[in-house]
This record gives sequence, C-alpha cells and structure tokens, in this order.
Amino acid sequence: MCIRDRNKAGPHSKTPMPIDNPDIQPWPLKGSEIAADFKIFKVRSDQRTSPRTGDDHSFFVIESVDWCNVVALTANDELVMVEQYRQGTNLIELELPGGMIDPGETPAETAPRELREETGYAGDAPEPIGFVYANPAIMNNKVHTVMIRNVQLKHDTNLDDGEDVAARLVPLADIPGLIADGTISHSLMVAALYRFQLWNAAR
Repeated sequence: MCIRDRNKAGPHSKTPMPIDNPDIQPWPLKGSEIAADFKIFKVRSDQRTSPRTGDDHSFFVIESVDWCNVVALTANDELVMVEQYRQGTNLIELELPGGMIDPGETPAETAPRELREETGYAGDAPEPIGFVYANPAIMNNKVHTVMIRNVQLKHDTNLDDGEDVAARLVPLADIPGLIADGTISHSLMVAALYRFQLWNAAR
C-alpha cells in the first residue's frame, strides 16, 4: 500500500488518491448539481456509480471554504484558547482560536487575523504545520493548523455579532488531561493539538 499527498478535490478532480488499493476504486461521477446554498456552505448532490456492483447511488456533499485553527503559545508555554457557545452541541466549548479562510487568503494570513479578532493576542510569524479534512464522508474542505509563538495581548477583540467568545490561557502541560476528561471535546481541536504535538516533537 502506497500513501501519497493529496490536495482538496472537487467532484471532477483528477487528484491522485492518498492510498493505492487495487480492491477499492473511485466511484465514477455521472452528474452533480448544487442542491442548496446556505451562504457559508453549499450542499451538492452527486450521482456516482459503484465500481463493485455497477449500481448508481446519490450522495450529498457539503462544500465549504477551508478553515484554520491557531495554536498560539506564550513565552510561558501557555496556549491561548477560547471558550465559546456552540449551537450544535448547545455547550460552551473550549477551543483554539480560528475561523474560515477568506477568499484570497492563505492559512498563514488567516491565523493572525483570527487570533487578533477573537482574543486580542499577536505574536511571531505564523508557521503552518499541516491540515486534516473536516469530515471526508460528507465535506470537501481542509482544516489547517497554524502555530504562532511568543504571543502577547496587544489588541482589543473584534467579534462578529453572532459570537460570544472569552479568551483563556491554558498551560500546555494541562492539555492532555483536558482532552482525557472531555473538557476539550471538539474533534478538530483534538486533531490540531495532536498535529502540533507531533510537529513539536520532531523539531
């Protein structure tokens, strides 16, 4: 089995598969249309044919812009995190700062902007450290993780009307325990923090 790099693929993409497996093949696309547009994401309806059975099936895909999460670390090895009410879970979640990547932006440009807007913190030059796919079963976007070191509180926050966010400093050493006890339960935050751990250990 060979694992390759991949980029975000649309319904007609020729991007190489990340894994070569002769027993599993991509499903040919017969048709695709936008089923609904909800401003921050679109729902696409794809019709694909199973290579195994030859039967046609319909699938819904959520098309979204890429997102960015920020691992912002102080000189005292504290992470800048945010407590934020989330409508989906009806819970106040402990998360990394972050948000949607605006058109024309790179993750390295989005990260300091989102960090400043949500927390007022700023620091060294951003360092992209990787990405994951949000949910490959039904979504097409990437979630990037960007590291910013030596952050300090330098600005006022600039929150959207639909946001209730409170910044909180969390010792880096406390993160494993907060994941283990469920305080940090957002799957994309756990993925970003693990990717940061791997990246930091390799330096």
